[in-house]
Amino acid sequence: MSRSSDNLPLDLWSAQLRDGLREMGLSLDAVCRARLLDYLALLLKWSRAYNLTGVRDPKEMVSRHLLDSLSILPWVHGPRVLDVGTGAGLPGIPLALARPDLAFTLLDANGKKTRFVQQAVIELELDNVTVVQVRVEILEDNAGFDTITSRAFSELQRMLELSAHLRASGGQWAVMKAGLDAFDPKILVPGLQMRIERLRVPGEPGQRNLVLIGPV
Repeated sequence: MSRSSDNLPLDLWSAQLRDGLREMGLSLDAVCRARLLDYLALLLKWSRAYNLTGVRDPKEMVSRHLLDSLSILPWVHGPRVLDVGTGAGLPGIPLALARPDLAFTLLDANGKKTRFVQQAVIELELDNVTVVQVRVEILEDNAGFDTITSRAFSELQRMLELSAHLRASGGQWAVMKAGLDAFDPKILVPGLQMRIERLRVPGEPGQRNLVLIGPV
């Protein structure tokens, strides 16, 4: 199964990614799929030394990292996207590889993780990605972001409070949630509404949701 000196299951990963994208109705060309697997290989290599991800079994990494991140692709609007609490670059790097026409800012306060993400950006030659090490409430950006996303940053209400100053006029939040924490949509400022999209991620039996909050 493996064909690399690093003992990576590249053939399995390639099949999982191809079949998973087909099930999700997403079309990415062969070059993009290869770069996604390059990112996964880099993540696995660094994780062995720096514990960047809790996923230990390489056979689970395509569904947990790539397909899960790409499941929100139809709802990502630009031209500017902010990934809050990006960790090891999820969902930001897979999304940036799939949408080279959009500008992504990947934000995390953890220096170990941002160093990995910056290295991944260099090795993958991602010229549409900026990596920032700072807490989200401190980040200043006058232009604002059209989509603010997060995979595992905080409770929904806290996420909105900390990043509200970064939303562009007409922008949206697209927050990934396994389960839905308590949140009262009545606290939303006038002109915003919330809806929930149920996500289906091949190979992932658990419930996945995308909470979309944006203009009415």
